[in-house]
Amino acid sequence: MAPDAGFDRARRREILRAAASGYVDVALSNVTREFPVMPHFIATSPGPYPSHRDLHPAFYGCFDWHSCVEMEWVVVRLVRLFPDDVPSDRARETLNGLLTPDAMASEIAFFGDPNHRSIERPYGWAWLLTLQHELEIWNDADGRRWAAAVRPLADLLSANLIAWLPGLTYPQRMGMHANTAFSLLRSLDLAERRAADGEPALLSAIRKVGLRFFEGDTGYPAEYEPSGADFLSAALSEAELMSRLLDPARFPAWLDAFLPGLAGGEPASLFTPAITGDETDGQIAHLTGLNLSRAASFVRLAEALPGGDARVPLLLDAARSHAGASLSAVTGSDYMVEHWLAAYATLLLSP
Repeated sequence: MAPDAGFDRARRREILRAAASGYVDVALSNVTREFPVMPHFIATSPGPYPSHRDLHPAFYGCFDWHSCVEMEWVVVRLVRLFPDDVPSDRARETLNGLLTPDAMASEIAFFGDPNHRSIERPYGWAWLLTLQHELEIWNDADGRRWAAAVRPLADLLSANLIAWLPGLTYPQRMGMHANTAFSLLRSLDLAERRAADGEPALLSAIRKVGLRFFEGDTGYPAEYEPSGADFLSAALSEAELMSRLLDPARFPAWLDAFLPGLAGGEPASLFTPAITGDETDGQIAHLTGLNLSRAASFVRLAEALPGGDARVPLLLDAARSHAGASLSAVTGSDYMVEHWLAAYATLLLSP
């Protein structure tokens, strides 16, 4: 179902509900697909080396670790939202084989190794925290069991994030995995949940570094986006993060100073959907995801602004046009797109 008329919350949910079964199908087929794979570890001896699946029995599919975490999040979120519209039994069976205490012990052993302290940091860590949050808010017996299994890994990566953030001198302002603002944003839901439970350390660390890096930014040169392998907009990721960190009354003026041309649809490059020249190329294929991550940010920014703000309809229209450029690629496209794109479609369309 294409976003052909309107793009408000109800319409997005309608599109997601119609697509959910296909998204869960493609996610399930990928999270247990062991090859092709791009393993990532630090070798400290001549070998032999363990397989990616041996190192990561919970997250071995989808070509790389973070994509597998993202796609398991897709399964959890869509089974939670639309249990009668997706292959829920198959999904539960698959997750039962992946999100186990034994599998998490192997994941913890890997990420607890000091030699691996920078692997999947911060992008993969942030998606794992997103998965943990999704499991914890699900009022479901399986969800509670899986949340308990994943919790020790989430706690380890949260602690690692808390330790790492104060040492950052500068943010990463790129459109790929190292982007600082996006990973802070993805970590924020769990951080807020922990703070509400009396554990404020992660939220405090995110707020401190986020405001230190971004609160004073003005006149962002978004006209230079995108780069050739972007799947994130550095400008929009930062703006979306600040919509969560700043007081709502302050955010509209901050956004006006940060992207002063926004109300006029400028810079044009930010409002023009990206073109993917070759979906079989894993780097160029990122641009297909850029359209959906931009669309998600446009939606969140529109929701953060007052209803009468002139930027709101412009942002929602940009979200609709970007979604229309890439939603059709979520299923039935090349593996270099299909092993991860459902995560960004779900992020965009979820209520």
